Amino acid sequence: MILPLVAAVFFAVTFVAEKIMLRGHKVKSKKDWDRSSLLIFDVSGVLSVPVGMIVSFTDVGRIHTASALISLIGIVMMLLGTALRWAAILTLRNYFTVNVTILENHQIVRRGLYRYLRHPSYAGLLLRYFGFGLGLGNWLSVIFISVPLLGAVVYRIHIEEKALRQSFGQQYEKYAQDTWRLVPKIY
Repeated sequence: MILPLVAAVFFAVTFVAEKIMLRGHKVKSKKDWDRSSLLIFDVSGVLSVPVGMIVSFTDVGRIHTASALISLIGIVMMLLGTALRWAAILTLRNYFTVNVTILENHQIVRRGLYRYLRHPSYAGLLLRYFGFGLGLGNWLSVIFISVPLLGAVVYRIHIEEKALRQSFGQQYEKYAQDTWRLVPKIY
């Protein structure tokens, strides 16, 4: 039962650290590019994570076969996902905002992880949340934590790409042709 506790503590620490890191990254925009995607994104996490954690304390959905190995794999996924997300955020620097917006003098970034993926911060976030569910050692936790977030991320990607296409046109189309959204060679 120690590894699920480690997963929960790691998740809490990275969640708080990221909130601190992203303070001031919500930007007011003349145009509403966001289309409530931030609200949907936040609500999916606020509802799904506590449910996934509560379920993990029950025996329903508990992973019994190789549970320590599965939890350890989940914790490693959380570490990798956090590193991927934070590297993406640091690469964008001032262009990273928590709400979908196009900034003045905005540019399409094609360095670092953005050479391969258009949304590496979401890829990292999904990896972290999926790993958290595994780290808790419960298949239902994986589902309750990951599925709502996946839906919110897919919607948000749609909104972001629409804004980028409207703002950058062919330049963004070319970038989209050269990169994958979340997972190389898959999506």
